[in-house]
Amino acid sequence: MHKNWPELTTQMSGALREVRGGAPEVMKGFSALARAALEPKALDTKTKELIALAISVATRCDACVGFHAEAAVRQGATRDEVMETMGMAIYMGAGPSVMYAAQAVEAFDQFKAKALQPA
Repeated sequence: MHKNWPELTTQMSGALREVRGGAPEVMKGFSALARAALEPKALDTKTKELIALAISVATRCDACVGFHAEAAVRQGATRDEVMETMGMAIYMGAGPSVMYAAQAVEAFDQFKAKALQPA
């Protein structure tokens, strides 16, 4: 394991609370944008989270990889769907995306294992 993705997202959530407190109107706008973008219409929410995961890989955003891998698990994505999504991210982002795709799969696997643990 290269990174502990659940721990990374927990740590980032604390940092994001600071940003929400310091720039509340901006963050309210960002949250509204996220809700609107994720609303299921022609594409379901799971597909949109897989797209977000691919973009996270292509733009090399660690925290984004973590949050969208977790969201993909919550939306019921399968590992095969994540792997196919990583194929598109690699295609669009070349070599650096290969490295982030490996991290995204690792993040997905960790969140999936966490989701399967008894509460």
